[in-house]
Amino acid sequence: MAEPLETKKPLWQRLGWLALIWVASVVSLGLVAGLLRLLMAAAGMRSH
Repeated sequence: MAEPLETKKPLWQRLGWLALIWVASVVSLGLVAGLLRLLMAAAGMRSH
């Protein structure tokens, strides 16, 4: 018995996932950058 072909998701749903992944990557990059700034400040590497 053959399996039915998977139907494509609606365009708005695919674009929504794309936007969600983009936002998550921007937020995670900001968190990593903030953590690095804290670590550098704790090591005395502040800019004047």
